[in-house]
Amino acid sequence: MKAEVYPKNQSGGWKTDTLLHRIGVWQQFWFSSFILYSLSLLLIVCCCFLGTGSIASAAEMPEIQRRGYLTIAVKDNLRPLGFRDANGNLQGLEIDLAQRLASDLLGKANAVKLQPIANRDRLSVVFNNKVDFAIARVTATESRSRLVSFSVPYYFDGTYLVVKDTGIQQTKDLANRKIAVLNNSSTIADVRYYVPNAELVGVNSYQEARSQMETGEVQAFAADASLLSGWIQEYPQYRLLPNKLSTAPLSVAMPKGLQYDDLRLQVNEAIARYIAEGWLKQRAQYWGLP
Repeated sequence: MKAEVYPKNQSGGWKTDTLLHRIGVWQQFWFSSFILYSLSLLLIVCCCFLGTGSIASAAEMPEIQRRGYLTIAVKDNLRPLGFRDANGNLQGLEIDLAQRLASDLLGKANAVKLQPIANRDRLSVVFNNKVDFAIARVTATESRSRLVSFSVPYYFDGTYLVVKDTGIQQTKDLANRKIAVLNNSSTIADVRYYVPNAELVGVNSYQEARSQMETGEVQAFAADASLLSGWIQEYPQYRLLPNKLSTAPLSVAMPKGLQYDDLRLQVNEAIARYIAEGWLKQRAQYWGLP
């Protein structure tokens, strides 16, 4: 299949569609509002924690405590967030978080049943009450918040550029070069903004992007840090450029409804504590996330 190329206009910038531009501005406005809300919630919860010295004792979760374990949807094919090691055991940042929440909410790290899930089912298993919540690389967005509730973000993902050429050190070094992007992905707008003079080449998969980088057809590939980190762990000849082109909050997806208030409160308090203590940052660094 012939690669889709996203050409530049004659002025050296990118063609701008008025409606798409307005949508982009609106999305940026909502995203900024969401981040401010999340940070405000985090600050409030952290203050509560620091003031009491422990997680606030919300009302009990009778059903979860009766059965003695949490059911959590996770990824099992997404290094370094959730994947299987050589022995078939689940590992990764999100697996660590699931086990830590089980430890804090129920008293023991193994009080959890991890359910590997496909991307398309990450939200449906939550609002259909098939799991207690999902920690499966779910980006908090306004449209998704109509279906599920989101926790305080546990990791801020975002667009990075991966390269192989040691002569490319900064984003600006990619001016007038070719950059692979997944067709119809949100990374296209990010790269257009930061590297307006680059030529974007559409690909349909990560495998196709790596193949084109190996043959020199493109000099870089733009995608989310959580995915590219696994790539460079598998192929150490590649590396991430230091500039982050966008930010996307990864959050625990939980069911909506007043009956789940206790669960949501305890999860949010726990994540806020992990951030305040530096535990989440340490685990992200351990798993090679920027």
